[in-house]
Amino acid sequence: MANSQTRPPSSDKKEVRIVVAGERGTGKSSLIATVATESFPTQVPPVMPPTRLAEDFFPDRVPVTIIDTSSSMENRSKLAQDLRLADAVVLTYACDQPATLDRLNEFWLPELRRLEVRVPVIVVGCKLDTREEATQVNLEAVMSPIMHRFREIETCIECSCRNLIQVPEVFYYAQKAVLHPTTPLFDQESQTLKPRCVRALKRIFILCDHDKDGALSDAELNDFQVKCFNAPLQPSEIMGVKRVVQDKLPEGVNDRGLTLTGFLFLHALFIEKGRLETTWTVLRKFGYDNDIKLKVDLPQNFKRAPDQSVELTNEAVDYLKGYFSLFDADNDKVLRPGELDELFSTAPDIPWNEAPYVDAAEKTLGGLSLHAFLSKWALMTLLEPAKSLAYLTYIGYMVDPASALRTTRRRRLDRKKQQSERNVFQCFVFGPKNAGKTALLNSFIGRPFIETSNLETNERFAVNVVDQLGGEKKTLVLREIPEDGVKKLLSNKESLAACDVAIFVHDSSDDLSWKRAKELLLDVASHGETSGYEFPCLIVAAKDDLDPFPMAIEDLTRVSQDMGIEGPIPVSVKLGDLNNLFRRIINAAEQPHLSIPETEAGRNRKQYRQLVNRSLMFVSVGAAVTIIGLAAYRVYAARKNSSG
Repeated sequence: MANSQTRPPSSDKKEVRIVVAGERGTGKSSLIATVATESFPTQVPPVMPPTRLAEDFFPDRVPVTIIDTSSSMENRSKLAQDLRLADAVVLTYACDQPATLDRLNEFWLPELRRLEVRVPVIVVGCKLDTREEATQVNLEAVMSPIMHRFREIETCIECSCRNLIQVPEVFYYAQKAVLHPTTPLFDQESQTLKPRCVRALKRIFILCDHDKDGALSDAELNDFQVKCFNAPLQPSEIMGVKRVVQDKLPEGVNDRGLTLTGFLFLHALFIEKGRLETTWTVLRKFGYDNDIKLKVDLPQNFKRAPDQSVELTNEAVDYLKGYFSLFDADNDKVLRPGELDELFSTAPDIPWNEAPYVDAAEKTLGGLSLHAFLSKWALMTLLEPAKSLAYLTYIGYMVDPASALRTTRRRRLDRKKQQSERNVFQCFVFGPKNAGKTALLNSFIGRPFIETSNLETNERFAVNVVDQLGGEKKTLVLREIPEDGVKKLLSNKESLAACDVAIFVHDSSDDLSWKRAKELLLDVASHGETSGYEFPCLIVAAKDDLDPFPMAIEDLTRVSQDMGIEGPIPVSVKLGDLNNLFRRIINAAEQPHLSIPETEAGRNRKQYRQLVNRSLMFVSVGAAVTIIGLAAYRVYAARKNSSG
């Protein structure tokens, strides 16, 4: 498909730094001097100075800087520093000294791993001209076991500086390994495209299949060629491409054109023939980076204050609803694991396979209902808006990215307006260990109650849609804060800015549990007062199926009244009696000016500010009276003088 006369764009790298290392006397310095001067040097220094190859030296037009190294023990720290700064490493051995090849296997390659140098490696046999004909070796047979052990080796090559054989190729392959790496695209052992590469190429195929008939017609192939390589294909070239595919893979072409199977086969063929730049050009034209991920950034004007959140727009939600239906193959209103994998088959992976998303939503028949599907998208958008935008793009959302996300109004302004406009609310769940926080989160996403202690582990999330009175739906995100994580959380001034509402859970049968919950409430309220990020708070008396501790109701009521918040909400997860808790959490969040706890210190500060403001008002009024009086006196004096 690529036109050989059109150079594809390279990666974003402006320069490639290649470090040459190996045993003493293997020809490192001669190799560098020969490629720089295109002649064999009679004398070379022990270590060559940094050598630069101009940008037009190789077709990709990216300059190369070659760094020579010393293999002496006293220079090991400098060697390690140079290797860590390398884009690629050339390791040399001498063809007439088999022991130097053994040293690569025994020392140099393990040393690169020890130094955590994760770059392509080119293994080079120098002094090919010195190897006797009687001792010729099969390079592939010798290197295969080494390459199998050290997957970072991209290429093995032998050269002769004296006879000018394959010297430029050494650095061409090193540069190519950096600009067009094999590892992300191709599995050398199985000789197949890697899954992430397949997913990216599948997405590109779908985008280029304008009529959505499952094949690229001649016109669509030509459009693809022009987009990627800035040159059209001649009809005979298109026929040639399809003939190559059809000869090797009959199902790769049908009467409508090149199928996805054929499209993938072509790219595997390019890579097998060493034309990685063709596949990389295609990927980069469609926005992929070296990790085969889209480079999706939030819009420049997408800045937000700490107390603002990010949500999907109605347009994006409608798109996701349609996409859900499209991949619900059996129409059971649930995306099973296979259907979900197919939905994300054009993305690098399913974005919710790890924490905090993996177990954050309710499961139905082992899959996700529409509510659970949208809930996970809402959570990802709240926590990682750039990731959410990227995955929307992966699955084909091609509208302006700014139309997919919206920034909510600042909560500080919501309090002034006494109403929140948000569709997604985040609730922090505080409480001592064994208070029932985890059981509460589990019940929120439909998990059965488990009669055991020590359920709580690390911070986790639970997200679901809550039906409000009147039929309105809001998304609620519960974020469980472990007791031992509160101190670290409150050490950051802006840590509570993302919180729309908080609940403080305690075991209603345990006096000590309530005392600790009360301490947490005071700490959080105090932090909110000093940081300015205040929010409604509710007290939840969990395990209501157990007998309450003595004086429980009286103490709970007194604290809630003193702090100016709603009275405790009794719940029993075990009995399934949640007392409309989640709806009440949403209601509290929608009225951000109410149920904000007030500590005694905060109350004193507020009274002091009111006193100061009142004093300033009296001063202002007094000053105004003085000015008016002075003005009246001047008028009086002027009149008196004129009458006299």
